[in-house]
Amino acid sequence: MDEIEIPQYFICPISLQIMKDPVTAVTGITYDRESIEQWLKTAKDTICPVTKQVLPSSSCLTPNHTLRRLIQAWSTENASGGIDRVPTPKSPLCKSRLLKLIRELEVPGLYVNALKKLQVLAKDNSKFMEEAGVPKAMVLLLIRCCNQSKTIGVEQALRILYLTWTPSGEIKAAVNENHRIIDCLTWIQGCDIANPVVVKTLAMQVLKRVIEAANTRLLQKLKPEFMEEMLRVLKLKFSQQATKSALQILIQVCLWGRNRSKIVQANAMFELVELELEKPEKNITELIFNLLAHLCSCADGRAEFLSHAGSIAMVAKRILRVSPATDDQAVHILSLISKNAATKEVLSEMLRVGAVTKLCMVNQADCSTYLKQKAREVLRPHSNLWNNSPCIAVYLLTRYQR
Repeated sequence: MDEIEIPQYFICPISLQIMKDPVTAVTGITYDRESIEQWLKTAKDTICPVTKQVLPSSSCLTPNHTLRRLIQAWSTENASGGIDRVPTPKSPLCKSRLLKLIRELEVPGLYVNALKKLQVLAKDNSKFMEEAGVPKAMVLLLIRCCNQSKTIGVEQALRILYLTWTPSGEIKAAVNENHRIIDCLTWIQGCDIANPVVVKTLAMQVLKRVIEAANTRLLQKLKPEFMEEMLRVLKLKFSQQATKSALQILIQVCLWGRNRSKIVQANAMFELVELELEKPEKNITELIFNLLAHLCSCADGRAEFLSHAGSIAMVAKRILRVSPATDDQAVHILSLISKNAATKEVLSEMLRVGAVTKLCMVNQADCSTYLKQKAREVLRPHSNLWNNSPCIAVYLLTRYQR
């Protein structure tokens, strides 16, 4: 390759490499697209590297097709000498084109076709589309569909929003300025819509991101109907991803305002225990126990938890069978119950269904010191009641030898 003389005008003035996608700046100098775009993004003073003239960061770069064809022809002729052929680059996405498609979203006869084009573009241009305001346009379109009870274009809008979503200030502002998007995404769950499983799952994934971007004030104002809809998703179990998203959303929102009470009042405890009794996958079980632990930290939550005949038995059975994260939450749940709802009936139930046995096993197992300490804190205050249990006797005899 060193023996082949490369024409000087094939070389990018910035990278000093053969140009693959030559573009000409407003100053008349040609650069490789990747190099000049990087220069415009990072340089302190956006000047033309060759002429030192001011080069606006938003300036137009014109593809130099003639030079590209010359480079391609020359590289093909010299392939035997080790020169790599220069492929034809993809046409770059133009911001004016995106803005035109965004404007077409507001035209009834054009918006469906505009959505199809934006969906194709979103696969490879998510960052650029986010900067052009496409996610906000999708938020507004989805709200409009909800307000008009129209489902045409909803799937495409959800896909585009999901693909172009980045945790940026622009997205957070779009969500908090247009809080109706939460109502819209929950409305989709009850819609009679084409391709329902895919669309409703996608809506749940987008809703999870919306909740993560929402400010505290918005989260505190969530209605009881929102909690009921999330629990309905758990009950229907139409997809694993939708179930996971619903649990993550409930965990996120229960931390704010009166949301924990709203979730409990929506019959969450019953639904969560029933869901776990069906032995879901490990990651779902971990989320269920995380949410149960949050809800059991309030009196109403503990009362509802204990009202399910199989709740304590279910928690006991999962200890040392799923994962350390599940063990941690399960022991925490039993700790909350034994400290704050320790009636004689509850303590007897813990002994009868094996919860006491499992807590003793935690102390014998290869668990973290923290978890063993937590288990002992549950066992010690009630040892007088549980002392007739064979497992508690063994534990009391051996605990000081460890």
